[in-house]
Amino acid sequence: MDVPAQLFSAHFNSVSHKKKEKFATYETALQDAAKDKGGVVVQEKELDFETVELATLETQPTRIKTFNISVSRRVKLCEARVTSSIGAYAHLREFKGNRGHYDDRMELIFEDNAARTRFFIVRPLHAIVAVQADLDLLAPTAPYQKPEPRPKEAEAPVIDGPRPPQLAEINWVNDLPFNDLPTFLKVLVEEGSIGERIRAVKAEMLPRELNWKTYGDHWQALLWLEEIQAESFIFGPLHSVSVPGLAEKRPSVIIGDKIKVRNHRPRDGQRNDQRNEHWFRGYVHVVEQNQVGLKFDPSFHSFRGQKYDVRFELNRLTLRRMHQAVAHHKFREERVLFPNEDIVKKLRMRKPVDRQMDRYSPFDRQIATNPPQWLAVTAIAELSPGAVPFVVFGPPGTGKTVVLVEAIRQVLTNQPDAKILACAPSNSAADIIAERLGRFLSKRELFRMNAPTRNKDTIPTKLLDFSRVNPNGTFFVPQKEELMKFRVVVSTCVSASVTYGIGVQNGHFTHIFVDEAGQASEPEVMVPVKMNAGPNTRIILAGDPKQLGPITRSPVAQRLGLATSWLDRLMAMPLYDPADFSGVTVVKLLKNWRSHETILRFPNEEFYKNELEAHADPTVINSCLRWWQLPNPNFPIIFHSIKGKDQRQATSPSFFNAHEASVVKEYITDLKADSGLRITDHMIGVISPYNAQCQKIRTAIKVQNPAVKVGSVEEFQGQERRVIIISTVRSSIEYVEFDLRHTLGFVANERRFNVAMTRAQALLIVIGDPDVLGLDPLWRCFLNYIHNSGGWKGRRIGWDPKQPVDRSPPRTGPRSKGKTLESATTGGYDEAVRRQAETEMEELIARTKGIIINSRPLDEEQEEDEDVRGMEAAAEHPWREDE
Repeated sequence: MDVPAQLFSAHFNSVSHKKKEKFATYETALQDAAKDKGGVVVQEKELDFETVELATLETQPTRIKTFNISVSRRVKLCEARVTSSIGAYAHLREFKGNRGHYDDRMELIFEDNAARTRFFIVRPLHAIVAVQADLDLLAPTAPYQKPEPRPKEAEAPVIDGPRPPQLAEINWVNDLPFNDLPTFLKVLVEEGSIGERIRAVKAEMLPRELNWKTYGDHWQALLWLEEIQAESFIFGPLHSVSVPGLAEKRPSVIIGDKIKVRNHRPRDGQRNDQRNEHWFRGYVHVVEQNQVGLKFDPSFHSFRGQKYDVRFELNRLTLRRMHQAVAHHKFREERVLFPNEDIVKKLRMRKPVDRQMDRYSPFDRQIATNPPQWLAVTAIAELSPGAVPFVVFGPPGTGKTVVLVEAIRQVLTNQPDAKILACAPSNSAADIIAERLGRFLSKRELFRMNAPTRNKDTIPTKLLDFSRVNPNGTFFVPQKEELMKFRVVVSTCVSASVTYGIGVQNGHFTHIFVDEAGQASEPEVMVPVKMNAGPNTRIILAGDPKQLGPITRSPVAQRLGLATSWLDRLMAMPLYDPADFSGVTVVKLLKNWRSHETILRFPNEEFYKNELEAHADPTVINSCLRWWQLPNPNFPIIFHSIKGKDQRQATSPSFFNAHEASVVKEYITDLKADSGLRITDHMIGVISPYNAQCQKIRTAIKVQNPAVKVGSVEEFQGQERRVIIISTVRSSIEYVEFDLRHTLGFVANERRFNVAMTRAQALLIVIGDPDVLGLDPLWRCFLNYIHNSGGWKGRRIGWDPKQPVDRSPPRTGPRSKGKTLESATTGGYDEAVRRQAETEMEELIARTKGIIINSRPLDEEQEEDEDVRGMEAAAEHPWREDE
């Protein structure tokens, strides 16, 4: 094959090629260093201490392994030393009872008297300190296998199965448009880099400006991009589907979903028989804890032991509802979609004065003692018809949901004609609102509107009285006339389209409340807003733009704005600056009622300008002080430093770390065993960014502590626990020393970090590898805070924690290409660690080169010159061509 000289030259000068060349240099040098030479034979190729049982180190702190060495008469062993003893990357000497992986190298230095030279032979050292029973319990179920992509296939005929009966009779008045994905858009973004696809979408599909006229076209384009990405996840490579994981909604399946099945086709693509020409589409009729019930056409036959290819089909219902909302032309009011200061002045919106605030009597007496909360309540109650959206900015633990509930009660009491729609992105958040309102409202006043596909077992028992369930156990919606009689309707954002679907007119609701608004995309929040609001409807959003944002899949749609919530967009406007418009368009809550001051301190300084005030109950937040496991008895934060091992199993790409899971188990056991703490399972929460780690931790604790909640950061949003334990999972043990490419999971995401660290009331325990976490400046600052406060346990910190952290902006250029602002590593710590690792590797290589022995000992200056020359020689070593 002829390659143009210009392209050939460009390849050899590329960053990736030079990196591979350097890798080859180090690999070759290490192989040379490990070879027997000079008439010396080291029989052991490595020294592996295997797994040292943690409990035995107290009685047997020393482990001995020996090298068997054969040498000629003219050669003698001058010195044997481990690399870490001269400051390299590994720390085998750090056993000291700290569990984890330990790796080092033994450098054996020999002298050839006849040739007057010295030479090195290097052997790796390995050790693991652990609880072996835990490692056995949590070991991979099978070796990890990357999914093998299948070639694209032509569309085959599909034989439809019987659809499930309609779950609930709903008299639809307004149709839900299909808004099918345009074929040309799919072709437009099929190939090219993310940047190229963004430019193509901007040029061909996206309006030049987002305003009330282009609003629908803009968001519909982004929703279609999201659909394309979602389809790629579902219709991508074919896999055998494992039912476990259904309970964690991985995948999420509801009644009515479609799943295509065919007899397994071999990977070579050959057809075994005519049946492989067809797919059979089954419809989900039953969803249980770990399995789904499907019905297929009678011509589909299954046999025990038969393998099947399975494809999930994308359920477009949610996307269709969001399309309908953003394109809804009956509501395009500028005061809602694009509020500005001129509109505020025109409406004469003002901060409530004392006279207005005195007109209201608080139902919750504590709110009256909290000025920001009471200001928010009265400002909402005083909103005039047609006001711009009002925002309750609620940092962690400041009681924003308490404010919403109090505001709803004040509106209902003081405005007899008020009708309220209260929504949240998730069922759990909507249930919290409904439960709190259910303490004061009757079944005739409050209706919890649930989707027919929701499992009855997932709703709090107390809310069943405020819901409608048919004899089949399925939720349903009453007729329009009956629904309009309720004073408060609570639903998820997406389900709020049902009111429009059954014929409720825009403007029926005088107030629309959206809690956790920062977690929903703008099109999602527009479902309750645009499908229900009228010219006079007041809209109130509550949330925190510093916490979790919308979950999106498409990187193109993310960068074009789909990952920015409506709350984020509003809060970025000068009109919603709490410093200038407090009580007019926004109120920032400042009193934290959740966490110990030291737990709150770092996120307060990092994300909230140090404005939050700790006001939690001392009997709760001080309950874990002086616990025997605390390194500093007055500082209720622990960072447990451990170098574990990233692992994956079977076909799951999710990471887990058995060593960290074992540490989690030990902390829970110690907490429960301390009778002075009186900790129960329900007081403990365990957070991890990887589903596989959550599963492993559940396995480790299920016998003794089955009620401890274990989940992702998203599952803990809005929640709190007396004790929070965080397992960060990722470690560098599987990576080559100088190739420090780490996927940090949630640890490089500031919003997830903020949520994770602000769930704890009295005790926060973080378990992780500081060498990985410390690459991110935010984490490095946090680890410095813990270390300098005396909360460090385990392996020592790898840098000076008193040095200021470099918070410079993200790099630009080829090395950062493709990174988002949210995930790009800043401060250059990844580069610094990479350079340090490369330097140490080159120093090791330099030491292994032959050394001429002078008639007198080398002084320090001469020895340094030899090392420098050795490093230069290593740098000039011929680089192996990339094969």
